[in-house]
Amino acid sequence: MNNKELFIKINEILLQNLKPSEELERLITEGYLDKEPFNKIKKLNNIEQNPKYHPEGSVLKHVFLVVDLASKYKKYSNDEKVFMWAALLHDIGKLTTTRVRKNRITSYNHDIEGEEIAMDILNELTDDDFKQKVSKLVRWHMQPLFYDKNLPFFQPQDMINDVEYKEVALLSLCDRLGRGNLDEDRIKDEKERIENFKAYFEK
Repeated sequence: MNNKELFIKINEILLQNLKPSEELERLITEGYLDKEPFNKIKKLNNIEQNPKYHPEGSVLKHVFLVVDLASKYKKYSNDEKVFMWAALLHDIGKLTTTRVRKNRITSYNHDIEGEEIAMDILNELTDDDFKQKVSKLVRWHMQPLFYDKNLPFFQPQDMINDVEYKEVALLSLCDRLGRGNLDEDRIKDEKERIENFKAYFEK
């Protein structure tokens, strides 16, 4: 498959499969994601995460969990194609930002760098405004967490200039639930946090 055909194939997997991770993993195993720009997705398997927040392991394992959840939630999105590609690429910025600081794995600014990397990937595959919409969702996917923790990185006005807050909330919900070892109480808590984030914009 050439890149355009592979883009179409991945798009079909994301939009039609109930569990996209299975087919995406097969593509990786069979070597289809060895070439640029798709190899950036494959390389996420080499990026470790802080086990306190991500007991599931590598960034790719997390992304697969998020994509599978997103396939269940995509019907609530305004644009399923944009939403699913944003789920696939939401942590692509961890490729360039992951560091070990004071014995902790961190990925500061992966949302900001992720916007650029997502745009670079999609620039090679499509020439419509879809790539802009995906990269902006990647850019702002951390905002609910920043709101929760009352961090200065929360930029509500800049965010809503680029994306709809409900789309960010939906992606963030999948991101936060797409982790290992979450019990029912933690799932309920994460859902409440997302509702609080949405309530901020609905005042």
